[in-house]
Amino acid sequence: MKRFFLTPICFFVLIFAVQAQYSVKSPQSLVEAKVDVDSHIKYSVYFKGNLVITNSLIRFEFKQAPPMGDEMVVLKTSIREIDEIWSPVLKRKEKVSNHCNELTLQLQEKKFPRRMMNLVFRVFDDGTAFRTEFVGSGNGHEYVITDEMVTFDFTADHTCWAVNHGNYRSSQENEYFKRKLSDITDQMVIGLPMTVKVSDNCYAAITEADIENYAGMYLKPGHSKNGFSVRSSLSPLPKQPDNGDKVKFKFPHNTPWRVIMLGDTPGKLLESEIIMNLNDPCAITDPSWIKPGMCAWDHWWSGEVKMDNETIRKYIDLASEMGWPYQLIDWQWYGTFNSPEADITKVAPQLDMPGILAYAKQKNVKCWLWLYYTDVNRSDFDKACALYESWGIAGIKIDFMDSDDQEMVNWYHRVVKTAAAHHLMVDFHGAYKPDGFRRTYPNLVTREGVLGNEYNKWSLRITPEHITTLPFTRMLAGPMDFTPGGFLNRTPEKFKNGTPAQVLGTRALQLAQFVVYDSPFQVACDHPDNYKGQEGVEFLKKVKTIWDDTKILNGQIGEYITSARRSGNEWFIGSMTNSESRTLEIKLDFLGEGKYKLVAFEDLPESAVDAEKAMRTTKTVTKGDVVQIRMASGGGYAAWLEPVK
Repeated sequence: MKRFFLTPICFFVLIFAVQAQYSVKSPQSLVEAKVDVDSHIKYSVYFKGNLVITNSLIRFEFKQAPPMGDEMVVLKTSIREIDEIWSPVLKRKEKVSNHCNELTLQLQEKKFPRRMMNLVFRVFDDGTAFRTEFVGSGNGHEYVITDEMVTFDFTADHTCWAVNHGNYRSSQENEYFKRKLSDITDQMVIGLPMTVKVSDNCYAAITEADIENYAGMYLKPGHSKNGFSVRSSLSPLPKQPDNGDKVKFKFPHNTPWRVIMLGDTPGKLLESEIIMNLNDPCAITDPSWIKPGMCAWDHWWSGEVKMDNETIRKYIDLASEMGWPYQLIDWQWYGTFNSPEADITKVAPQLDMPGILAYAKQKNVKCWLWLYYTDVNRSDFDKACALYESWGIAGIKIDFMDSDDQEMVNWYHRVVKTAAAHHLMVDFHGAYKPDGFRRTYPNLVTREGVLGNEYNKWSLRITPEHITTLPFTRMLAGPMDFTPGGFLNRTPEKFKNGTPAQVLGTRALQLAQFVVYDSPFQVACDHPDNYKGQEGVEFLKKVKTIWDDTKILNGQIGEYITSARRSGNEWFIGSMTNSESRTLEIKLDFLGEGKYKLVAFEDLPESAVDAEKAMRTTKTVTKGDVVQIRMASGGGYAAWLEPVK
């Protein structure tokens, strides 16, 4: 159901007006945005009456054109209420409420060339977002943005969790370290989202939504007087220095939404759908063919690289036995990759692709194909997608883009739309953070852009602290293909890199990740032999990848989290802790009426020594009961609850 209310409020301001201030509040008045238009455009944001962002700048600098945002006059303002309920294809909730108040300021420069822009603020109860619309003809001139000077000025030197990618060209696979705002330096390239603890009852996260024909945004120090500010820094176009060309466009054109998520707990940020709400509705007429699910993965991580028929069939067998709908055929299936000789329409000579696909069909499994992005660029991609569709391929995983400049963002959009035309789902690796585009094209089911489980193979970076930080940082932007499910579980004392790959933390922790981490296409990382006869396999057969409801029951950034997800009339619980052993109590007040059977996989006391140890327990519970969760260091808890008939 959709209800849109438009309440126009028009102010015609004389060109010599000194200052004008405008304000808009969220539907329940929890969030307020104020905008001042004077010699500069400044905005402030309040949460529950308390100032969060203060006196922050919105301004643009151009190549061979004057800056824009200085000395502007407000021609007209309008306010409208947006109130709609919509059903996502890739769902964490069955229904999503998009309810906000929108303020639009129509601005014009006081002096020549008198360019016009609209500044649009949308204020939700869980945050605010704003974008600039460059309107009018612009005389057909191509503008080149060299700097977008949008600042986020905080009121104090708050604690934040910020990831330094170090470069605008990266796979965005790094840790979100805990630091002070004043610790951010000019040498850093801070990725999004950045999460900030404003106070004990106010958390904020800066990110962006609806990036279209624009560059991805990063953060740099804002150089405010108090030193507690960060500013936008756009990814430069290819072969440009950091201070070079960022975005090329002609009027009219929009920036992405600059988003400030707000909540009184870190978990409230996780429950927000503001990113999806800021994107256009589904553009696929009939998306019923988009069917996310669990996937096996014949890859280099869990064993030696073997791109042969026998290995692929072994993983197809795993998917079939587990009841998973998919198997991912990884690199080298078309032989040489990332080279002029690579051809994504030709199968490597050692593979019998028709035989493999026939075998998969017999086992009720569909296949995905891995592609290197440069090989995609050299190909007739539409022709390749038509070929994959004729083979019955379910989706494609494209890797190593490692950029979010304007050209790459446009490339993402072309790839996703072409794939959709041929009923192919998409998983991007070596990818930039999500921005909600999956609402419009839900065949974009997930992406990487995360320091994931694969790093266990050669590093010590997938720590319990990292694992419990990700939900409150990277995952705020959208799904992440972390590839959970490692069953060679080790304590730090016993962990070592190499093949076969081990994972830090307990078995129950790996199971919990399937509930805590959002990814409609969930790729289980381990070798078929490592799943045979192991405790927890039953859970991997049962768990889902899309949900009818999501609740964050508790959580502190880098410490612990407990998530509850509903699929139909069943609930799933996942809980994870950092390097501290921990006991949590959760109240089952989210259950329906009647009795439920709770099947749990828990850490044992000996899990602190042998991380593969887990205990399966079963008991009957009802709505309002309290469950005690005991987790070892680097441990977890995973459970499902089903109604007792």
